Amino acid sequence: MYILVVNAGSSSLKYKLFDMGAKQVRAKGLCECIGIAGGHMKHESLGKVYDIKTDIPTHAKAIKMVVGALFSKDHGCLSSLDEITAIGHRIVQGGPWLVKSVIVDDEVIKKLELCRDLAPLHTEPHLLGIRGCSQAMPGTPQVLVMDTAFHQTMPEKAYIYPIPFELYKKYSIRRYGFHGTSHRYVSGKCIEYLGGNAEGTRIITCHLGNGSSITAIKDGKVVDTSMGFTPLDGIIMGSRTGAVDPAIIPFIMEKENIPPKQMQSWMNKKCGLLGVSGVSSDLRELTSAMNSGNARAKLAYDILIYDIKKYIGAYAAVLGGVDAIAFTAGIGENNPELRQAICDDMDYLGIKIDREKNSLGKKLPEPALISADDSKVKVFLIMTDEELVIASDTETVIRESGL
Repeated sequence: MYILVVNAGSSSLKYKLFDMGAKQVRAKGLCECIGIAGGHMKHESLGKVYDIKTDIPTHAKAIKMVVGALFSKDHGCLSSLDEITAIGHRIVQGGPWLVKSVIVDDEVIKKLELCRDLAPLHTEPHLLGIRGCSQAMPGTPQVLVMDTAFHQTMPEKAYIYPIPFELYKKYSIRRYGFHGTSHRYVSGKCIEYLGGNAEGTRIITCHLGNGSSITAIKDGKVVDTSMGFTPLDGIIMGSRTGAVDPAIIPFIMEKENIPPKQMQSWMNKKCGLLGVSGVSSDLRELTSAMNSGNARAKLAYDILIYDIKKYIGAYAAVLGGVDAIAFTAGIGENNPELRQAICDDMDYLGIKIDREKNSLGKKLPEPALISADDSKVKVFLIMTDEELVIASDTETVIRESGL
């Protein structure tokens, strides 16, 4: 069975083709600058790379290019459209309407449309990606896999905000959490290492990238997560605020005469590490500036470490202790200095990191155990695979449906 996994952004479309029998990626690629100047497609398959610059006016055109690349005699790996059993889509926000992976039909599309208010930056690209697949591969089943689904086990006390309850009911304002497919994959790997039985396990997963979230998982189920109603909440991120006093927002809007939509963009694109440092949202550039003596870059870095430590401490309290902590995603997987700084002075929680193992990082067998031998808490580095989770869910949903 071949599953095509699609992750559609506002001007980009990432994809991977999985051979589910072999659990291997047969092809992958990225279409960039969709609908704007400078269109570009990079496709990799069977050791061959196809790289082309061309206008990509719509997501439908992008999907057609993907199909063409997959069936190309020069750089493809398929011979017939029928070989693709289904398409799995990463969906950032399912709201209260889409709480588990589901086959696309008219009713599901209506429910996804309802998510526009909750995730305006993501829902429209998702819909464009789905429609593009429908046009390019008519008749091929499509499955939606929600980032928010894994967090549905949170208790009310964790997801209800202290606002008038009728507004929660009227507008579905609650903590949803994001990066759910990543937290699910990584916590699953931790559970395997801890013996394979989720019951009794207490795990904190740290998905650290340009967007970051931390999740508390007990008995294999989410009990709390740092992102909230939107991906803005939680720790400081590349260019997102993280948690701030809500009164700051209207204060700045009034002082700077910023309208709501512009303020939303400002909080997502002008704040975080970029806003504090004035240097970059990229931690690599930030670290370079910090090492060159830039005080604001160091301040931004210190805030990041401080925020993560706070959440680990808070979630250890929520879980009644912690058995394992896992670092994943771009920053979490590739920055040993940051992992070391987070774990330093956490002995009181039973967290001790092994400096040598930590420095080896991804060179160690997966899941990479980087804690010291006498650490009461296991500390892991695990390379996340959200696309594999989406492909596996898509396969399961298709098999269960009898298609």
